[in-house]
Amino acid sequence: MALLTFELPDGTTRRVDVVQVLNAGYAGRSQDDVAAHVAELAELGVPAPSVTPALYPVAPYLAQHTDRVSVQHGRTSGEAEWALVVDGDGELLLTAACDHTDRELEVHGVAWSKNAGPDVLARRAWRLADVQERLDTLTLRAWVSHAASGGSADGAGSGGTGGFGKETVIQDGTLAELLTPGYWAEVLRERGDLLPGTVLISGTIPMAEGVDQFADRWRVELGDPATGDVIELAYDVVRMPAPIG
Repeated sequence: MALLTFELPDGTTRRVDVVQVLNAGYAGRSQDDVAAHVAELAELGVPAPSVTPALYPVAPYLAQHTDRVSVQHGRTSGEAEWALVVDGDGELLLTAACDHTDRELEVHGVAWSKNAGPDVLARRAWRLADVQERLDTLTLRAWVSHAASGGSADGAGSGGTGGFGKETVIQDGTLAELLTPGYWAEVLRERGDLLPGTVLISGTIPMAEGVDQFADRWRVELGDPATGDVIELAYDVVRMPAPIG
């Protein structure tokens, strides 16, 4: 299992032994946004889902705090999301997440692709109750960077000299675009799955057209305009060595 530790705004920490991870999909409140995401995936060869919203269980160890994601090829990408975390006392926490997905595998099965990469979670969180009244105003943004000239995904992430080019915004929206944490908490409660150690990843918002999602670095921010507080995560995407055999 995975052990995650979150710092709260008051300086206290919550340690969470992850027992299950669930990834929501096609979870926009607007059917237009859902259709846009289905179209994005269709361009990559992913068949449309039979029902929306969807929910995909993934291995608990895939919930990670990490600044480095190892991949087997160049067609993987993240997705800016929020994560609902049930701590050991049953309290609901909200944090930023990035679901890193194998797009080559996705054309054969979304559930398979979700299990091929980690769900990267930020190291800070808010109590859901503290932001519940202004959830729709919370912002969700993602930026991507590509290896600068002379660098590469593996070079930049493992001490190469090329570094990264300029960040480009690839996702920019608010939580009003997605089904709410309360919606998913009720779904889990009805299933008997709202258990301490549960992590639910929200599903994502549309990506900007014309931005290369197959990047060497991802950064995600969950922001609260009312307080100016921002929860952030970032990681390098690092290509593994070629296999032998």
